[in-house]
Amino acid sequence: MKHDAIIIGGGFAGLAAATYLARARRSVCVIDTGQPRNRFASASHGFLGQDGRNPRHILATARKQLLAYSTVRVTGAEATKAQVRDDGFGISLAGGQTVEGHKLILAFGLSDELPDIPGLAERWGETVLHCPYCHGIEFADRELGVLYRTPMSVHQACLITEWGPTTLYLDGASLDEAEALKLAARGVKVEAPKVTRLVGEGPALSAIELEDGHRSALAALFISPRSRLASPLAAQLGVEIDDGPLGPVIRTGADKMTSVAGVYAAGDIARAPHSVSWAVADGVTAGTSTHHSLVFG
Repeated sequence: MKHDAIIIGGGFAGLAAATYLARARRSVCVIDTGQPRNRFASASHGFLGQDGRNPRHILATARKQLLAYSTVRVTGAEATKAQVRDDGFGISLAGGQTVEGHKLILAFGLSDELPDIPGLAERWGETVLHCPYCHGIEFADRELGVLYRTPMSVHQACLITEWGPTTLYLDGASLDEAEALKLAARGVKVEAPKVTRLVGEGPALSAIELEDGHRSALAALFISPRSRLASPLAAQLGVEIDDGPLGPVIRTGADKMTSVAGVYAAGDIARAPHSVSWAVADGVTAGTSTHHSLVFG
C-alpha cells in the first residue's frame, strides 16, 4: 500500500499534521519511536487548554484521537533510510519493512546537547530549563540563573529578569563592554568562574557551585543548548539545512515545504524559537499544505 503521506515523528508537530490529513480522508502512516524532545519535563505550560499537563499525557490523548480515523496507521519502528522514488518516497524501517508514500512530512524533532556539568542532565526539563515562557512563572521571584553558552545568553539573561533576580554564570567565558553594560542595565549579576556542579535533592535545584569554591543559592538554571537533528533522514533526502544560532534548521517556505519537492518539515527542526504551540501550528500548516499538493499537484 502506498500512503498519501508518511510522517516521520509522532510528537506535537507530527500528530497535528496527521490529524488534519486524516480529517481530509487521506491515508497516513506515522512513524514514531516515542522519544519526544520534551519527554524530560513533567509538565507543559502555555499550550492553550492544556496548561500544566504532562506532555506525554497530551500526546497519548492526541494519538488515541488520531487512531479513531480509519485511514491512519502508526508504527513504533525506527525510520532508518529515506529515498526519493517515482511518484513518492520510500522509508526503510529498522525491522526490514519499507513504507511508501506520495508525500513526506519530517517532524522527528531535535536532540539537545547538554553541557557536561555534574548535576545538570538529570535536572533537564525540571529545574534546568530552556524557555522562560514555558516554565518561568513556576520559579517566579526566586533566585534564577543563566548558564552562558553563546552571545545569545546575554539576551536570555536580560529576559529572565522578568521572572526574578538573575545571575549570568559565564562558566569561564568573557564579556565585552557593551554586553556588560546591557546586563547591568537589567540588574543581572555576573559570575565569571567555571561551574563545577549543581546541587539539590532529586530534580530540585538548591545551589550552583563554582570553581573558586563559591556556592550560590539557585532555584532554576536556564540554558540554551545547541541541538542536532534527531534523525539523518533530512540529510539523506538532500534538503537544504541552515546553520542556526543553536543548531541546524531545515529550510522551508511558508507552506513548510523543504527544498525537495513533496517533502515538508514541521516543528523544532524547521523553526526557531520553539514551543509546543508553535510545533502544533507548524504541523497544521504542513498537514494542510500536503493535502493541497495531493489535490492540486
